[in-house]
Amino acid sequence: MAGNSEVDSDTKATTLPGNPGQSETSDIEATGNLKREIGLRFTILARLLRNNFDRQVAGLNVTRSQWSMIAVVARYPGATQRMIAEALEMSEASAGRLIDRLCVDGLLERRDRDDDRRARAVYLTAAAEPLLAKLADIAKDAEERMFSGFSEQELEQLQNFLGRLYANIAKG
Repeated sequence: MAGNSEVDSDTKATTLPGNPGQSETSDIEATGNLKREIGLRFTILARLLRNNFDRQVAGLNVTRSQWSMIAVVARYPGATQRMIAEALEMSEASAGRLIDRLCVDGLLERRDRDDDRRARAVYLTAAAEPLLAKLADIAKDAEERMFSGFSEQELEQLQNFLGRLYANIAKG
């Protein structure tokens, strides 16, 4: 390095000009810490999102699992229990119990499939529509708050970054 940099002969780390005591090694550590801080921030954001949404839907007498299930069935009407379980990243047995519970509550219904007599398709009932509309309003308000101040370009860039992160994590 040119300029005022000093080399510590014991560690071979270079002290950077303008950053007394900070070395290239510290820069590498800082990058690792930055990645750790970003990962931690994702964890905190996910918890905040869930907790805020849970508080807002508490008056609707619906659990996180139930509103998640309703949202998936609304997005994929006619999906099988297996497809729903995969979308929610839960076991088929757990998804089946939750579907059964929401069928008893009159919010979902199972129907025979024309293409596969063994599988049953899951649909929202008319009784679920008002609840779904309230959930959608709450979600829209949360999204507006969360993305306040972001331009369309920044949102697209964020979506691309998140897509890359997802692909990296999905590799295992």
